[in-house]
Amino acid sequence: MSTPAQYYQSLPPVSKFYGVACLMTTSALYLGLYDPWNIALSYQDVFKRFQVWRLITNFFFLGPFSPFFAIRLIMIARYGVLLERGPFDKRTADYVWMLMFGALSLLVMAAIPFLWTPFMAGSLVFMIVYVWSREFPNAQISIYGVVTLKGFYLPWALLALDLIFGASLMEDIIGMVAGHLYYFLTVLHPLAGGKYVLKTPLWVHKLVAYWGEGIQVNSPVQRDPSAGVAFPGRSYGLDGNRARTTTAPSEQNQTDNSARQPNSGEGVAFRGKSYRLSGH
Repeated sequence: MSTPAQYYQSLPPVSKFYGVACLMTTSALYLGLYDPWNIALSYQDVFKRFQVWRLITNFFFLGPFSPFFAIRLIMIARYGVLLERGPFDKRTADYVWMLMFGALSLLVMAAIPFLWTPFMAGSLVFMIVYVWSREFPNAQISIYGVVTLKGFYLPWALLALDLIFGASLMEDIIGMVAGHLYYFLTVLHPLAGGKYVLKTPLWVHKLVAYWGEGIQVNSPVQRDPSAGVAFPGRSYGLDGNRARTTTAPSEQNQTDNSARQPNSGEGVAFRGKSYRLSGH
């Protein structure tokens, strides 16, 4: 059995980042570090007061510590991780683009007054669950150890549970709509002979490459070699000598070949003719 630290290190990067960000946001609220309405989605404040951060920060607030918060966080750790390790394995940029597209779709729907909610993190999490249910429709899921059903019906079962517990259904419904829109454009429409119109943009590939986390196969952008390096520059040992750096294979081969070639002047201080002591 792995330790909590080992489990944390084993998590894929995007799900880890999003889960930790949601946990930190709620923890900061518990400590009284901010007013939640300062990060809520308000188009009036966005356009009139230029508080553009509200378009992003509302996706990181799952509410105060409660059973509802715990369930949503578990959904990220469970279904978000399964997606990132399954259909999106070695497709970090595509997974980031899925979340961005879902967030943009939710923001557009929130512009309709009766679909607006101040915090849309729950909707984004429900979108993740919906996409997982379409990718793994035949997976067996146990609901609190009482009911076992196929993965395809998981969003509907969670929707029914929220209805029983008296939670708002609007967040779940618009999350399912965003998830279905993404799945339709990326899977169903291309399978029906349509054009793939939701290709991951180049700037998302550049963002992931600069981030330096995860893997994207056939990426049009090379990973930033300095990603994750806080202070790039020359390094020196404690004795004052410059530390040896790792060279590329081609450079290493050239260095090895040059080392094998004899250098007639190596180690010679004075060039010229040599004579014996006898004068010959």
